[in-house]
Formats: sequence, C-alpha cells, structure tokens
Amino acid sequence: MFGKPKSLPNEPLITVLLIDDQAIIGEAVRRMLLTESDIIFHFCSDPSVAIQKAIEVAPTVILQDLVMPEIDGLMLLKFFRANVVTRDIPMIVLSSKEEVELKAEAFAIGANDYLIKLPDKIELIARIRYHSRAYINLLQRDEAYQAIQDYLKKLEIERRKVVERTNELAHLNVELERIASIDMLTGVANRRQFMYRLEQEIERSRRYKRPLSLIALDIDHFKKINDTWGHGGGDIALYDISQRVNLLMRESDLLGRIGGEEFVVLLTETSSEEAMLVAERLRSVIADTPVVINGNNVDVTASFGVATFDQEKDTITTILSRADKALYMSKETGRNRVVVANI
Repeated sequence: MFGKPKSLPNEPLITVLLIDDQAIIGEAVRRMLLTESDIIFHFCSDPSVAIQKAIEVAPTVILQDLVMPEIDGLMLLKFFRANVVTRDIPMIVLSSKEEVELKAEAFAIGANDYLIKLPDKIELIARIRYHSRAYINLLQRDEAYQAIQDYLKKLEIERRKVVERTNELAHLNVELERIASIDMLTGVANRRQFMYRLEQEIERSRRYKRPLSLIALDIDHFKKINDTWGHGGGDIALYDISQRVNLLMRESDLLGRIGGEEFVVLLTETSSEEAMLVAERLRSVIADTPVVINGNNVDVTASFGVATFDQEKDTITTILSRADKALYMSKETGRNRVVVANI
C-alpha cells in the first residue's frame, strides 16, 4: 500500500487494488489517486498472490492488467470470478491497446469494464467511483437484507418461544383446572367440581323436563377401618371403593367425593326406580369383594340414599338434603342397604 489519505467525514471509503507486474504502472496510478481522500490504494505486482491480496484488503474495485508474463490475465480473471470471496468485486481490466476480441472475451468471463492503460486520470477516477459505489451499494443492500433476515429469524424464534410458552401455559392451566376439580386421593370429582356440574344438570333437567337422580353413599364403620389399619389403610379403602363405583358409571354420570368417606353419584336421564337399581348394584359390588389392605382382606360395606330431582319443588340444596336424609335412614336401619328418599 502506497498511502492512506484521510477520508471525508461520513463518506464511504473506496479501496482500489491494482494488479500489474510493472511497478512503474503502480506508481503512476498511485499518483493519480493521491489527491482523492476517499480512495485507498493497494498495489500487487505478483499475480500469483493477487487473490490472497484481494481477500486481505477487501477492495471495492480491482484494476487488473491482462498481459503479464507469469500468468494469463484472462485466466486470473477466471480465478477471481471462481472464488467465493472475490466473485462479486468489480473488475476493470487494463490493456495496452484496444483489442476487440480480447475485450469481448474479458467481458464474457466477468470483467465489468475495460480501459486502455494508462487511462486519463479523470476517466480512471470516474470509473473507479462508479463501480465502487455500485459495489458498496450492493454490499449495503446485502447487509441490510441479511440484517432483515436475521431480525426476521429472531422474530420467528421469539414467536415460537411465545407459542411454546403459550401452549405450556394453556397445558398448565388445563392441568391446574383438572387438579382444582378432582379429589387428589381418589381421582374423582371434588366437592367444588361436583356442585358445579350438579348445578348445570339441574338447570338442564328443568329446561328439558328430563329425569335426574342422586345417590349418596357412605362407607360403613370407616372410623374402625382407620383405627385398625391406620389412615393409610383408610385411604386404600376410599380409593378402592371409588374405583369400583366409577367402573359402573356411564360417561354422562359423575362420581364426587364431597367429604370424608361420603360420596355422591350424579345420574343424568335416570328415574328413581333406575337409580335404586344402580345403587343396589353399587352396594353389591362393594360388599361382595373385600378390600386388600396391607395384604389383608378387609370386608367393607356402604350405605346408600337415593333422591330424584323434583322439577317443581327441588333446589340443589334440597335434593342433596333429601339424598343425605335417605343415607342417614340407611345407616339407622342397619347399614349396607339402599333407601329411597320420599318426594
């Protein structure tokens, strides 16, 4: 490099690389460009290292002699155009005379311009500026395009993160809602969920005049189970009984644990007679098969109270009360039996 004059503020620098085996040509071009503060000049007299030099100095335009003893100028031009780093850099080829066929071949290979050396200073500078600015604009567009693409990729990554997080939150909300609606020991509906569903079904029963029944059930002598086998044994009994009852339920029915050892079954589209039959099947399936607690067969029974919704008189409170009273009567009259509430 022959010198690096100061550039004007905010003006993009132009970097020129001259490839010529004659040092005198290099000096002449350097002098032509010396007064141009925005142009940095580099000279390479060895064409065998020209591509490496171009990669090193990153020129915005290359001036290359076509006639050099060590390498054919057209071949060097091909090498420049084949290299991924230098293939887009503007190439101005220089020749000592106007040769139409040589010029045509140079343009065919990828030259951007053709000058007779030594060119006029004004023309040389004009050509250098023209091709350099076009190349700088191309680089800036590429940089801007790449910046936009990088930004869009970043946005897409962020969007995917938001979508994933939203899906995670939605899944978490569903899971939280599920947890908030089930009894953690037995996995059946808890009191909150059961009451919510019962309120919906009562409204549907009133609107469409469809039957609706409840079965309240309570494990008999549950305190004795806890006293004998501990609370862990009591938990086993609660879980076992709830699973047996659930197996006999339709998809439209709902089993809820509303407290301690007491459960309620919601039976949609079910009359009093049908509910009594269901309760009897439940009583039988509980009483006929012992619960296994710590390897021991423990006989367990349950008492049942059945109430059918009266669309004219009942509320959510009164139907639950009637089912509970029927359950109490079942307990009072010997346990392990089904009692149907009076309207």
